[in-house]
Amino acid sequence: MARKVSRLGGLALAGFLFLSGWWPAAAQGTVVVYCGVQEEWCRAAVSAFERETGIKVAMTRKSAGEVYAQIKAESANPRGDVWWGGTGDPHMTAAEEELTEAYRSPKLGELQDWAVRQWEQAKGRTVGIYSGALGFGYNTKEVAAKKVGEPKCWADLLDPKLKDEVQVADPNSSGTAYTLLATIVQLMGEEKGFEYLKALHRNVNQYTKSGAAPAKAAALGETAIGITFMHDMVTMVVDGAPVKVVAPCEGTGYEIGSMSIVKGARNLDNAKKWYDWALSPAAQEIGAKAKNYQVPSNRNASIPAEAPKLGEIKLINFDFAKYGTSEERRRLLSRWDREVKNLPK
Repeated sequence: MARKVSRLGGLALAGFLFLSGWWPAAAQGTVVVYCGVQEEWCRAAVSAFERETGIKVAMTRKSAGEVYAQIKAESANPRGDVWWGGTGDPHMTAAEEELTEAYRSPKLGELQDWAVRQWEQAKGRTVGIYSGALGFGYNTKEVAAKKVGEPKCWADLLDPKLKDEVQVADPNSSGTAYTLLATIVQLMGEEKGFEYLKALHRNVNQYTKSGAAPAKAAALGETAIGITFMHDMVTMVVDGAPVKVVAPCEGTGYEIGSMSIVKGARNLDNAKKWYDWALSPAAQEIGAKAKNYQVPSNRNASIPAEAPKLGEIKLINFDFAKYGTSEERRRLLSRWDREVKNLPK
């Protein structure tokens, strides 16, 4: 009798947990997320989503170019469900190549115009989730030791005194660095832009895989200058590093960090749940709590006080439609590999 009562009590408890939404996450299914933002933000978002929905998340963090390459390689047998974060250009390329699914979220009407425009240009296959301006940061102690004037412009990074003191990512793997490549070409014209990149190459000490890595290197004094999105440098400043963040005087490009559903996603319903959740104000405000200071795309989300003020930065009219096409991306990357990356110092 006691055993029967115990069994009934266990069933009652199970029923209560199920109705209360506290049933184990596996009971609600899974979703595979390829994450393109910083690791800390990836983990915080996964924890919040699992807690709120009961859906178990399998997350992999990679740079935007790496995720694009993985989705393309897996296209015959998709393993991912959602590509969340990373610069919009490779998302646009994936959309053009129909590697991602069109989806209209009920949250679309809450988004900033630039986020909706991204969705429209991609025919519904990707959407903007945040924005941030490209720039660079310098370690004030290292720059003072080199007896270099405070760099304020892209031109200042060509100073011979900065030989082997500039770090930037490889545009083949990093969306940040591809944004730099496309920015310089649009800002200066393609021929003069490549001349600039060749001159900059003489001062580059390393082309990293991750776009945010140069920010950490500058913060640690491993390099005097790191070219990154400005919000990545702001994170270093908030953590107390002797770094100054610069919006280049000539003007600069910017990113629309994006999100896409993988075509052929095995967990499509849960992918849409992640997508809708990620566009909500509460989900977008997780970034600042994880010390990521982009401008969120939902108009009702709070903009972090630390976020670079986009209205005060000289932004170029970045042509996302052109520089997000697979043809233009391949052409520019091929030219960069041929004319810049393999140059002797």
